[in-house]
Amino acid sequence: MIKELPTILHRSFLFLCVIFFANTDLSAQIIIGQPTFTFSPVCASPGFNTYDINFNFSPVTGLLATNQFIVELSAPDGSFTTNSSVVYTSKVGEIVSSPGKITFAFPTNTAGENYRLRVKSTGPAATGQPSVEFPAYYKIHNAQYTLNNFIPTATYCAGGNFVLSIDNPGGPLNDSPLKHTNLTYNWYKDNGLVLPRTLVAAAAGGSYTVTQPGLYYAETNYGACSASSNSYSNKVTVTESTTDASTTITSSLGNPFCPNGGTTTLSVSGGIKFEWFKEGVKIEGANSQTYETSVSGLYSVKIDFGGCTGNGSINLQSEGSFTGSLNVPNSNVINVETGETLDVTVTSDAVDPTYKWFLNGVVIPDAITDSYSVKELGNYKVTVTQTTGCTATKEFGFQVSDSNLKNIPNIVSLSSAFNTWDIPADYKNADTNVMIVSSQGEVMFNGVDYDPSKWEIKSFKNINPVYYYIITKGSDEKKGSITVIK
Repeated sequence: MIKELPTILHRSFLFLCVIFFANTDLSAQIIIGQPTFTFSPVCASPGFNTYDINFNFSPVTGLLATNQFIVELSAPDGSFTTNSSVVYTSKVGEIVSSPGKITFAFPTNTAGENYRLRVKSTGPAATGQPSVEFPAYYKIHNAQYTLNNFIPTATYCAGGNFVLSIDNPGGPLNDSPLKHTNLTYNWYKDNGLVLPRTLVAAAAGGSYTVTQPGLYYAETNYGACSASSNSYSNKVTVTESTTDASTTITSSLGNPFCPNGGTTTLSVSGGIKFEWFKEGVKIEGANSQTYETSVSGLYSVKIDFGGCTGNGSINLQSEGSFTGSLNVPNSNVINVETGETLDVTVTSDAVDPTYKWFLNGVVIPDAITDSYSVKELGNYKVTVTQTTGCTATKEFGFQVSDSNLKNIPNIVSLSSAFNTWDIPADYKNADTNVMIVSSQGEVMFNGVDYDPSKWEIKSFKNINPVYYYIITKGSDEKKGSITVIK
């Protein structure tokens, strides 16, 4: 009996140890409840992404001093097994009372209908109950965009189809959602004011193949948040054709367009083969769906849809164009010896114009108004620049020669102030024909009302070029040579 006493004491000691450590382990456990919130659905965006949740935990005394609370967002299907993410981690010891409140933001790739949240702790380690399911979307794109190059119509041949595509990047004003690769789109057919629209493709890519005529458009797929989204396209009317169809040509910079914005892109919807024309003349090499130009004019296109053809045209106009004129003719004379002057004025309908005057290609200092008093001989021009709206510049030129000129000159100096071949006024009229021929037999000028500005004398390197003239007035004929020197 005495021998059994140590054994009994040993067993009693072990029992007390088990109870002690069991109580210690129980005191280090907490239970975290289901998080609650007032939001559903979540429609986050760059402009707003702040959300609160509340949660209970107990016992409060079970928290360790090193504890951090973690908010975990499930996968879009509500699972925490894969593709879950941590959206918030508190500071050490930040939350020490129950209920706790946490403010956090949703990730920018959030998109789904069955998300859940749960709260976890680190000290001691515990995982709370998951929340109820809720839809959540981050509207990373929230602006209208274009499809079909913003062309409102499209045509396909009977038995065929037409592919509508979201423009990427499209025109300069288009904010294409395709730059966000995680987005999907819902495609709709508009059935008018009475019937509801038809969803023809859900959570699809950036294009849709149309096989039936109708009015189509796309919306970025934000699920329960789509009703409050501004991310949608223009509408396109798609028709079926069994014969030749008319096609609309659009200009990316509008019509009229401002050339200062660079080239504008002319485009048509659909087709297999293309031929572009300007003023009825085929543009060589222009055989794609688009054509870039900075020149106004009448453009047209022929389209082969594969089974039927289409034609379209656009009268492309320049927004910055304006008209102007001088109050003097191209050719003028003054008597330099007597101090005679010529008052020249330019008029235009340019908006807020500025002016520059030139003599023989050199800017005349301080000549910045719409008029100038000419006192010297030479070649003049004035440039008018429209400074408001679409800026544009035009130049207007004229020439002033000596009224005392009696003889026909046979030398022209390119370095002189008057570097053109001028003749007496008696020979510059409708009754006198002037012909100028190069030494190679090329006719440089042949006509009446001779104007020195109509014959551009080109520069040369070594040998002084020689030209020949024939001036005919009635039965009177004068012949001679003209040598050009530097």
